[in-house]
Amino acid sequence: MKIGVLALQGAVAEHIKSLQQAGADEVVAVKWPKDLEGLDGLVLPGGESTTIGKLMNKYELMEPIREMAKRGVPMFGTCAGLILLAGRINGQDWSHLGVFDTLVDRNSFGRQVDSFEADLQVRGLEGDQPYPAVFIRAPHIMEVGANVDVLCTYQDRIVTARQGNLLGASFHPELTDDVRLHKYFLGMVQEAKATV
Repeated sequence: MKIGVLALQGAVAEHIKSLQQAGADEVVAVKWPKDLEGLDGLVLPGGESTTIGKLMNKYELMEPIREMAKRGVPMFGTCAGLILLAGRINGQDWSHLGVFDTLVDRNSFGRQVDSFEADLQVRGLEGDQPYPAVFIRAPHIMEVGANVDVLCTYQDRIVTARQGNLLGASFHPELTDDVRLHKYFLGMVQEAKATV
């Protein structure tokens, strides 16, 4: 299982470490289109979505990543990564990858100073203990399409959802020691590999 982490901005090293702890065989940093070759899954980390989007265009990563998503390669977007995947962004008439059938509201939980942690019940995770989520300038999912499965809400806002090969979370799972969400994603990768 070879997983890539988009390495243009954000907590890249933390995601790599979490994926390794969750059981990924090989994890690579993705900076160029050639780094996408042979990947079984891709993580789009947090950061600043507009900046990451511009860098994806600059390094000619936008189109190949979009094609991978359409081909069924599993992708996991966290915080800004969720915004990058979103089909629509509230208050904006364009999207980045536009592959996840959701309407996402940027920074809906406030600014950096409003960052917080919350215990969540995320459907599909191992065990029944709550998941410790770190929210930093977090977005949330306002609307989902018919094929999107809501996995978790917080204060009546959707904060984790899945659409087939796509997984999105409002928070930063790489900033905790709990790797269950990364394990869930690796399970999606194994499912996808089994159906090829």
